[in-house]
Amino acid sequence: MDQDLDALIARHIEPDPYHPGPSDVRLVDSGVSVWAIIGHLTTMRGDASRVAEDYDVSSDAVAAALAYYQDNRGAIDARLAANAGIDITAVRASASG
Repeated sequence: MDQDLDALIARHIEPDPYHPGPSDVRLVDSGVSVWAIIGHLTTMRGDASRVAEDYDVSSDAVAAALAYYQDNRGAIDARLAANAGIDITAVRASASG
């Protein structure tokens, strides 16, 4: 992974002490789970600025969640699959674009 992306992730993503593991990391400033950001990004058809607005987080935080997802796709996809109504194919398509 790119050093800039590593730094972005380090600045905005932290483990959730109550739910350890790569699928349950969260945003540092808000505590919002990365899987929730990625799921909402799918719902918003990849509109990262809308996701940032809806969750009241920075666009950098959304970018960090997306970068983390790119590196941990399997774990996040499995977490999303555990939630009803999330189409993993759509998640992957949104994250790629």
